[in-house]
Amino acid sequence: MLPAFIRRLLSMPERTESEPITIGQRRVYVMPTRQGLAFGVCLAVMLLGAVNYALSLAYMLTFLLAAAGLVTILHTFRNLAWISVSAAPAQPVFAGEDAHFTLLLENRARRDRYSVRLVLGDASTQVDLARQSVTRATVSAPALHRGWQSAGAFTLETRYPLGLFRAWAVLRPAARVLVYPRPRYGERPASTSDAHEGSSNRRGPGQDEIADLRPYRAGDAPSLVAWKSLARSDTLLTRVLDAAQARQSWVDWDALPPELGLEERLEVLAGWLLDLHEADIAFGLRLPGTAIEPATGSAHAARCLERLALFTGRSPIRP
Repeated sequence: MLPAFIRRLLSMPERTESEPITIGQRRVYVMPTRQGLAFGVCLAVMLLGAVNYALSLAYMLTFLLAAAGLVTILHTFRNLAWISVSAAPAQPVFAGEDAHFTLLLENRARRDRYSVRLVLGDASTQVDLARQSVTRATVSAPALHRGWQSAGAFTLETRYPLGLFRAWAVLRPAARVLVYPRPRYGERPASTSDAHEGSSNRRGPGQDEIADLRPYRAGDAPSLVAWKSLARSDTLLTRVLDAAQARQSWVDWDALPPELGLEERLEVLAGWLLDLHEADIAFGLRLPGTAIEPATGSAHAARCLERLALFTGRSPIRP
């Protein structure tokens, strides 16, 4: 029959746990490491030698080392027990990149904790927890597909102080990350303004009038540099023409070739809107059943990328 702690591990639910997660004493498992097993074998050999030769000093050394090993079990256990764990929000990433999951480890005890390792899959990080403080521990995992990706099960472990025993606990905090579609560049369709609003974008004679001034950026045409303003101040500015300010583009699902699949379409749309965002051009997003009006800025780009990440083919998934 399997030991009780192994049965509890095998029956652990897959659902996430409510936070903060406190690692109580019933959740900490302790087992000897390879070094611990070798240490036990050495103690057995020393005990046999002490019995064979009836050496009092050999008895004393053997029992002293055995007592130190038993005390190590307690210290290893106390180094992990009663830590509170909660998940910090993860920054969105693109498919194919590494997602970074951060856990907040709160040490409410009046003692420091050392060499606490957070493990997620093949990735791990080790931190020390100061007394009565919160420490951030971050591990990475590959973002394999767009949409919400759950981190899964974390393992919190320690081998402090001597490395003879390993104490660990398995946690399932509500850690997840939003994965944007992998942007595909170089397949952007021809520039399409809103056909229904095309007349409003035609300015006529006044379209080249100066609308505003902005700080100079590398690559700006010399003809647009406000040289007179530079003569009055030490700031180099670039003229923004009225026509450039009025430009608007639509990242439109229907503008793509019909032979593209769902994921390919979303990848092309992601690359398209990122190009427009980097060019500081106002753009809107049209998907079947939803639309986002043209705007600029990082918040607008993030909103559009989120809509692409959660799109199912008919309507977007609500977080």
